[in-house]
Amino acid sequence: MPFMKGRAPIRRTLNYLNAGKLVLKDKIKIFSVAYNITGQNNVGTKEFCFWYLPQIQYKNPDVQIVTLKNLTPSPFIKCYLDDGRKILIDVDNKSKEDILEHLLHTVGKSKETLDLELLKAEKKDNPANFGVGCDRSCMCEVFGQVPCSGVVPLPKFMRGKYKNQTD
Repeated sequence: MPFMKGRAPIRRTLNYLNAGKLVLKDKIKIFSVAYNITGQNNVGTKEFCFWYLPQIQYKNPDVQIVTLKNLTPSPFIKCYLDDGRKILIDVDNKSKEDILEHLLHTVGKSKETLDLELLKAEKKDNPANFGVGCDRSCMCEVFGQVPCSGVVPLPKFMRGKYKNQTD
């Protein structure tokens, strides 16, 4: 398989990409990471980009993600918001886990928000849903379905009680 070649090919599997925790807020349009590839103070940022950036890209398809290498003396992350403001996050001498935790608390969506969005996405646009709170209260309202047995009784050949007696 060609996608399983290279350094740490686990990063390209769907299970790994779905396991990402960081979903950025809707206001963030550009997420940039600047670091050097050498130096002790850049190790955490370099590992963060290697391990967590693919997950962030997968979970946030509408956000532009930029990495700037060897352009700055100290590593930082800058988030550009849709109203023109910027958020600057210093990641100098931090480990990859510390950076991720800090980003989860500052620019990430909360667990409650993610649960609400999942519920909304699951409930809407699915014509198979019926019951309280949906477009249809009963399955019999769908064209081609058998009407409610409380209103129109089923024909005897469709009822198991009569079908089993004739056999």
